[in-house]
Amino acid sequence: MKSLALLFLLVICGVGGLGQKLKTKKRSNGEEINFRTKTKDVCTMSMSGDEEMNVRIECKSQGMSYWCEFTGKPSLCRAFRNNPKIYWNQVAAELRKLPHACESTQVLKTTMCQKAPTEAFMKQIAAGMEPEDLASQDKSVQKTSTSMRGTGQNSVKKIAKLPMLPTQHGQGSENESEAMKLAREHCWESLHDLCSYVIGIFRG
Repeated sequence: MKSLALLFLLVICGVGGLGQKLKTKKRSNGEEINFRTKTKDVCTMSMSGDEEMNVRIECKSQGMSYWCEFTGKPSLCRAFRNNPKIYWNQVAAELRKLPHACESTQVLKTTMCQKAPTEAFMKQIAAGMEPEDLASQDKSVQKTSTSMRGTGQNSVKKIAKLPMLPTQHGQGSENESEAMKLAREHCWESLHDLCSYVIGIFRG
C-alpha cells in the first residue's frame, strides 16, 4: 500500500510540474508589455508564436505612430525556457533606454541569453511610420461643414419669419375703414355699404 501511495504521489507531482511548464509557456505567448522610451514615446510590445516567435512593437510619439516586427527562436536559449517572463522584461528594460524603440534596434538584446545561438536572437524584419489619427481629422472636417450648413438653413428660416413691410394694400384697407366710419356717421344703416363704397372712390 505504501508503494502504491508513493507512486500515486509521484504521478501527481509530475503532472503538476508539467502543468506549471505549460502555464509558463502559455504566459509568454500573446502577452503584452507597456513601456515608455527615453523620449517618452508610449509603446506596447506584444509576443506570439511557439518555437519561432514574433514580436510587434507599436509606439505613439508627438502626433505620429511607428511600429516594427521581430522574429527569432528564443526557445533555443535555456534561460528563456526556464523563465520567459524575465526574458521579455529584460527586452522591455533595454527598449526603455532608447530614444526610439524601432530605429536603433535591429536585434532585441537580453543579458540572460547573450551566449545563445544566433537563431535565438529576435531580429527586426519590418518597420513603418504613419501620421496618427487621419481618419478622425476627416470626421471633424465633415462635422464642421454639416454644422455650417445647418447655420445657413437657420438664417434662411429667420429671414422668412421677418414681419412684412406695410404695402399699398394695407393703406387701402385703412381708407376702406375710414370710408365705412364716415358712412356710419352720415348715412342710414341700410345704405352703409353703398355710402362706404362711394366715399372710398372719392377718397382715392
